Amino acid sequence: MALLNFRRRESAPPPANRQIEALLEGYSIEVMPRTAASIADFRDLLPAGTRVYIAHIEGTPIGDMVATARRLTDEGYAPMPHFPARIIRDRVMLSDWIARYQGEAGVEQALLLAGGLSQPQGAFHSSMQMLETGLFDKAGFTRLHVAGHPEGNRDIDPDGSDRNVMEALRWKQRFSETTDAEMALATQFCFEAGPVIAWADRLKAEGIDLPIHIGVAGPAKLQTLVKFAVTCGVGPSIRVLQKRARDVTKLVLPFEPTEFLAELAAHKAANPGCTIARVHFFPLGGIKTNAQWAIDNGGRSAVPANQR
Repeated sequence: MALLNFRRRESAPPPANRQIEALLEGYSIEVMPRTAASIADFRDLLPAGTRVYIAHIEGTPIGDMVATARRLTDEGYAPMPHFPARIIRDRVMLSDWIARYQGEAGVEQALLLAGGLSQPQGAFHSSMQMLETGLFDKAGFTRLHVAGHPEGNRDIDPDGSDRNVMEALRWKQRFSETTDAEMALATQFCFEAGPVIAWADRLKAEGIDLPIHIGVAGPAKLQTLVKFAVTCGVGPSIRVLQKRARDVTKLVLPFEPTEFLAELAAHKAANPGCTIARVHFFPLGGIKTNAQWAIDNGGRSAVPANQR
């Protein structure tokens, strides 16, 4: 009588984990030139082809930005530098930045945003003005992202309404129908899924169906997240952090985005027409920490380039 050959079967991940894996596929992450310099090789951390935003903080030389973009291109990634309108003096400066990014680093993607300054340093104060120049289309940029604000934006609507924000989104929707570039909304990070889902649903109902790349704070100490949340003007969802801070047993534990992403992933899985398309990480606890969390939770698509 032949012996049966039993093979140990690996248990399948629960549905919630598979949903998170699906949402994390094609995620993006943000760096600055100084934080990028601390990474020996991004191929040890990120999947090949990952879109890497390069934040342009006021005072950062354009040469440092371009050099970071060139390095990322050379390592097999898709750099997406920020173009903050309020630190760009005029059309000539904007044209020069575009030419340098393209000519020296092969950049084809950009995030256009107003920037953190309260007053513009030159001719531009909004992403719409930069889009209106036609320079990105003329240069053949393939992808243009603009800012989205699930919790509103006090800089644009000081009265707490979202009247101006919504009008700007309608303008960007119309522009997306005339440009050859793919467009999407990249949002500020927040900590509650419910308001994000309601915001995305509202936009779609009003005819704004640009894909949403939702901002997510990567794993970090609670104190670190609170500091960045206050500095960046995160809205009511900061209460999630405040509630956690009242639990002394959790103060020393890193805060992870698992619950937030699980809710978004479940909603996306149940609603195929949902415009929440991708995850964009703000690695507030460090790039390596964020990348490891993505590796642990993202399945095969999150495996770093050097481990394939």
